[in-house]
Parts: sequence; C-alpha cells; structure tokens
Amino acid sequence: MVPGLRTNTLYYGDNLDVLRHQLPTESIDLIYLDPPFNSNRSYNVLFKEAGKGESPAQIEAFEDTWHPGEAANRAFDDVAIHGTDDTARLLKAMVDALGHNDVTAYLSMMAVRLIEMHRVLKPTGSIYLHCDPTASHYLKVLMDSVFGPVNFMNEVVWKRTSVHNDSKRFGRIHDCILIYGGGPGRTFNVGRRPLDASYVDKVYTRVSDDGRRYRLDNISAPGGRGPIYEWHGITQAWRYTKENMEALYAAGRIKTYPDGRAMINAYVRYLDENEGQSVQDWWDDIGVIAAPAKERLGYPTQKPLALLERIVLGSSNEGVVLDPFCGCGTAVHAAQKLGRKWIGIDITHLAIGLIRRRMEDAFPELKDKISVIGEPVDLPGAQELADRDKYQFQWWALDKIGASPAGGDRKKGMDRGIDGIIPFMEGVADRRRVIVSVKGGAITSAHVRDLKGVLEREDAPIGVLLTLRAPTREMRTEAAAAGSFNSERWGKSYPKIQILTVADVLNGKRVNMPPQVSPFAEAPRETRIDGRQAPLEM
Repeated sequence: MVPGLRTNTLYYGDNLDVLRHQLPTESIDLIYLDPPFNSNRSYNVLFKEAGKGESPAQIEAFEDTWHPGEAANRAFDDVAIHGTDDTARLLKAMVDALGHNDVTAYLSMMAVRLIEMHRVLKPTGSIYLHCDPTASHYLKVLMDSVFGPVNFMNEVVWKRTSVHNDSKRFGRIHDCILIYGGGPGRTFNVGRRPLDASYVDKVYTRVSDDGRRYRLDNISAPGGRGPIYEWHGITQAWRYTKENMEALYAAGRIKTYPDGRAMINAYVRYLDENEGQSVQDWWDDIGVIAAPAKERLGYPTQKPLALLERIVLGSSNEGVVLDPFCGCGTAVHAAQKLGRKWIGIDITHLAIGLIRRRMEDAFPELKDKISVIGEPVDLPGAQELADRDKYQFQWWALDKIGASPAGGDRKKGMDRGIDGIIPFMEGVADRRRVIVSVKGGAITSAHVRDLKGVLEREDAPIGVLLTLRAPTREMRTEAAAAGSFNSERWGKSYPKIQILTVADVLNGKRVNMPPQVSPFAEAPRETRIDGRQAPLEM
C-alpha cells in the first residue's frame, strides 16, 4: 500500500481539495467517476451566455450542476497553474468558441479535477468517466489533452433502457463511458457475458448421446499455416499436430462426418464449456435498476451494481478503487464485494450518510469501521459546519440520529417545520413517525411551541428539537408540559417533545422512542465474490 494513503475511507468535502491534499501521486489503480451534469435541461439552454435574461423556468437547475461564476473562473485559472500548456490552451479555446455558459463552466471544473486524477492514477491504472451525449464529445477532447490520445482505450455505449418516449427527437436511451489508461502497461482483463439465446439456438444444434449440446468447428489451419499430413484420407494443413489430433480423436473431441460427397473432420465444442462471449464496447445487457429491485436505494442517479462490477473486474486485479463523485456509493460497493480497497469522496453529508449505511447493510463486518474524514467530530466542528452551510449541518445532524431528510431528498424548499423523520411501528399496520426539527442557531421557547403545533397538525406522536445550542430551563419546562406518548404495543411512555443537543448526540445519546424502522432503503446483504462478476439477471 502507498504510504500515507487511507483506504476503505469516505471523505466529505470538495474532491479537488481531497485529491490535492490527501491522495499521493500514483496511488490509485482504478478511477470511476459519474460527475453530475444536468442533461435533462434543453441542450440550447446550456449554451446561453450567463446573465442574458433566460426565464426562471429555463435556468432552474439540477442541484449539482456547475454554473459560470467565481468557482468556475478559479478552476479555469487553476488549469494554467497545475495543468499542461496543451490543456490550458484547449480549455481557453473552448471558452472562446462556446462562451461563458454552463457547459464551459462544467468543463473548467472538470479539467482541474482531471489533472489531479491523472496525477494520482498509477501508470498501470485506468479511469472510467461516465457521462451522456450532452457533454461526452467535449470531455473526450479534454481527456485527450490530460491523459494523452495514445492512452484512449474505449468509448463504451451503455444502453441503460430500451425505450424513452420523446415527441421532438429520437429516444435517448444510452450513456457514454470514456476509458483511458494511465500508461501503456495498464491492467485489463477481458470480461465475458452470456451467449445470446438466439445465437445458441442457431449454432449449438447438435446433442451428444449424454445430452450435451455442441457445435462443430473447423480444424483446418488458418491461411494454410500449420502442419501438413494425411488424416482420414485427407491431406492438408491442420490446426493441430498429428499427435494432438490423435489424442483429441481418442477423447471424442474430433468427429468425422459426411458433407455431401466428402467426409469432414471437425472439433466438438460443447455449450457447457463456453465461457461466454467477450464484452465489446456496446453494453446492452445491463439495464437501469427497476423500481421494485432490492438494489434500488432511491438515489436519483444510482447505477446498477453489475455495471460497476464489470468495470472493477475489467481494469483492476487488486489495489485501490477511487470514486471522487461518490453519490450513493455503487463503485465502492463493487470494490468491497470484489476484494479491492476503496476511497469515496462526496460534497454532501446526505450522500456520505447514505453510503455508510449502504456499506454497513451490505457488509455487516464494516459496522462502525468505515472512516469518514471531514465530518464534524466535536462541537466546534459542528458549529463551523452550521456557520458554513446550514443544509449540510442539517443533513449531518439528521444522519447522526438515524433520521431521513423530510421528503427523502435534497430539496431546500419549504419544510413546514419538518426537517427529518424517524418511522416506527405502533401496530402491525400502524406506522407512526417521529418528527425532527433541526436548529443550528439561536433557540427559544417559541421553537418548542412551533414543534408542538407541527405534531398536532401532522398527528404525530413524538417530536424532537435537535439543537446546536443548549436549551434554556424555560424550553425544557415547555417541552415537559407537552406530556407523553403512551405506546400500547411497547408498554412504555415516551416524552412527546424531546430536546436533544448536538453535544448529547456526539456523546451517544439518542431519541427516546419505540424501536425504529429504518427510514432508508436497506441494501441487500452481500456474499463477497473475489475475482469474478456475479451472474447477470437476463
């Protein structure tokens, strides 16, 4: 392992900072990234100059889309400092040609990060960049300048769905995956996929006496370049030496059969010995995750585990897999399942919490063993996070008590006094919920009364005021006056209004409530598979 490299670790923060300050040069064996980009918006809107008066409906953005502004300008300047002259000139030419818009802001932000990914990637490593046709052509040119055209391996087309209805264009049903190597000695393992059923029916038409399907294959030497001798009345160049031919014939692997007036010799290939066809650059055998699937966690851009298993197996044997845009953690999940080390980076606590729960559900041996670097571990750290970004603080605090954000997503709109929920079962078909309100600033008794009103409105039995600051005596008195929730199922009483401080949570205190039902989709437990991909469900 590379000195100073921490693996099986999640980093909260900007991946550019983590790449630069936490990951040593040539320390990573495989990089997979699926950077956010809003391909759902109109392609033309993406190219509109910043500040040219688009309507609010046009410029309403996917939360993670990068836009022109200070960060994009800083990234553009960073390319000139940290990148090569070729990359700097290319990026400038793109901005000059396309203008200052979402696309060039995105390319600037990506360029400076790709430069750092090139630095940390081993010469034997590979990088897989997952994107869609909205930006794939620009990204390929950019990657050519960073990794070198000679290290381009493939543009894989992933057919993610069969049909997409669109009245204004042909249905868009594929993504692109750009693959580059770190050097000429890059690791690559040929993957296999099951034979197409129609091909099997067409080709494997014969059945042996013991019930095995087989086909007959030519044993003539390609191009006539092979040992020449007489075999069963035919003299020609053969694929095998005479000794090997006799051994194969004795083993029943060479058959002689009539073909018109002539007798033909052929090799017997059994279907049950076929490893499958080699994987090409058109992947149509792995679809998106269907809604009922156990694998589905509810993350909007979640990729199938089978897709990442193919990537991990194809371009790594051991070593470290890095996902710098971790999302819901499918890449690190595949790495753990296949016996690799891994590092994940994400800029939201919501994603970090989701990944940690996913990995602990799927791999119980990781319970309480996954390091998260960059999240608060004490009260000053929590205060700093609340001052910097109240939403990140809110998501972090909710994750600490096992609550899900209201609505289960990343919306920053009106919450109607509900920041998070924790469900529990009061009866067989009686699902209740604890309502959580998070406060990172000053608090008063009015917040307690507001929470009480939310409980009445929502007909919820328990409410929690999760605060950064310590409550006053009056607030505790107000909370106590709300009374208790008496659970008939569990035979216990629970305070109806509870005040929990961040300091309490950091010291291990939790909500006083009936046994909770996880508000999150639970990842299926995995059986670790070393060195091979789990069979695909066809």
